[in-house]
Amino acid sequence: MIKHFLSLEWKQFKRASYFQKGLAIKILLFLAVLYFGGIAIFMGGVMFFALEKTFPDIDPIVMVNNFLIYWILFELMIRYFMQQLPVMNIKPLMIIPITRNSVIHYLLGKTILSFFNFISLLIFLPFSIVLLFQGYPVVNVVLWFFAIMCINMSINFLNFLINKSNTVFYGIASLVIIIVVLRYFNIFDITEPVGVLFNGLYNQPYLAIIPFLIMIGLYKVNFDFIRKGFYLDGAISKKTKEVHATDLSWMNRFGNLAPFLKNDIKMITRNARPKQVVMMSFFFLFYGLFFFTQSVYIEKMPYILAFAAMFITGGFLLSFGQLVPSWDSEYYKMLMSQNIPYRQYLESKWYLMVVAVAVSFILSTPYIYFGWDIYLMIAAGALFNIGLNTFITLFGGALNRVPIELNTKAKAFSNTNGFNPTQLLIALPKMLLPILIFFIPYHFISFNAGLIALALTGALGIVFKNFFLNKIENIYQKGKYKTVAAFSEKK
Repeated sequence: MIKHFLSLEWKQFKRASYFQKGLAIKILLFLAVLYFGGIAIFMGGVMFFALEKTFPDIDPIVMVNNFLIYWILFELMIRYFMQQLPVMNIKPLMIIPITRNSVIHYLLGKTILSFFNFISLLIFLPFSIVLLFQGYPVVNVVLWFFAIMCINMSINFLNFLINKSNTVFYGIASLVIIIVVLRYFNIFDITEPVGVLFNGLYNQPYLAIIPFLIMIGLYKVNFDFIRKGFYLDGAISKKTKEVHATDLSWMNRFGNLAPFLKNDIKMITRNARPKQVVMMSFFFLFYGLFFFTQSVYIEKMPYILAFAAMFITGGFLLSFGQLVPSWDSEYYKMLMSQNIPYRQYLESKWYLMVVAVAVSFILSTPYIYFGWDIYLMIAAGALFNIGLNTFITLFGGALNRVPIELNTKAKAFSNTNGFNPTQLLIALPKMLLPILIFFIPYHFISFNAGLIALALTGALGIVFKNFFLNKIENIYQKGKYKTVAAFSEKK
């Protein structure tokens, strides 16, 4: 039966009209898996010696167990935002003689093959092998590793519940926030008591049965959860939902652009995929903390700060903007059949990105803490985003003809729905240009000269806004019917 399910999914993928695009994406994802998998193996191989050198008075296995709780919390977070849950078209299977249990077991089995399950394996397997070569007890190490893998799979099944149940999600999120807040204010550090539990798994190997039973229990809970709604009438019945209208009359001040802007706001607030992307763009605001807290970037490589400054205010532009016009793919044919100028459509997208950059800049005000030079760098990056990156993004949209399903439940980061490899090429100038524009004046003149050059580039883009929009409009007009045809294809 498993072989039959695999055959059906392969035929669906191979026979689809988007096979070549999907294949290119799979190849890119495979290369990414090889890269991050190699990093995980390296980390696992050197972790013992690094801990031994850094903390010579503490056994490396004890140190790992003490901080294992933070790895678990990190896994929960990264899985929730990035792990793609398995999807299978079950409606045709409901009316043929295949047991529900077989389909559900297959769906849950697919979650085991997720790359996120192999990250822990690739880290802790080399670490365990090093422990064995260092003379640690074989039974203790093997059963400790077994327990860690059971915990890893438990996180996998827990993530399935978190994604399917808001109650579970809010419960886990509240627990994580409480742990972080208590640790931050030095009220309670969960490291030591939880470390005792994980060290117990190593010192008393028979306790490995506990994580194993937890894993089996979570699998059973997931199985029952899916089976409860596994009915044909439940899958096709219409749900009645009360609709709350949003008053957007204040946007009428934008004149002819108001209908487009209102449509975008409604699309974002009413659909799953754009809402996820907008939420994720908020986290770009914290990107500067990776750079502005490191003296090596400030003292020796300040030109890298231009890249960070652009990211801080460009989250919406880089995540939401790069998928213009794919956001409108489900009704693009109707939109293009109306008697409306293409220029107004593009200009509304430009204003939407400009407002998002401005809001991000206001929210970045706390970066003044790192000094006025840093804050002025962020301001220059915001001007660059408004005056140049917005136009580069719109230009890239003319080459993006991959449709998007607005209400898909896929993750904002890992979902390749709407992804086009061309976007990677278009993203390069958006990321490299601010570094280059800042570096040349900075290297030959001064830091302030680099700031002025970066800000001036953005200001010139705003001055020549009409010129850029006219050129981009001509490109969209030439590819209009190709875009309509591409968006009409259904996966």
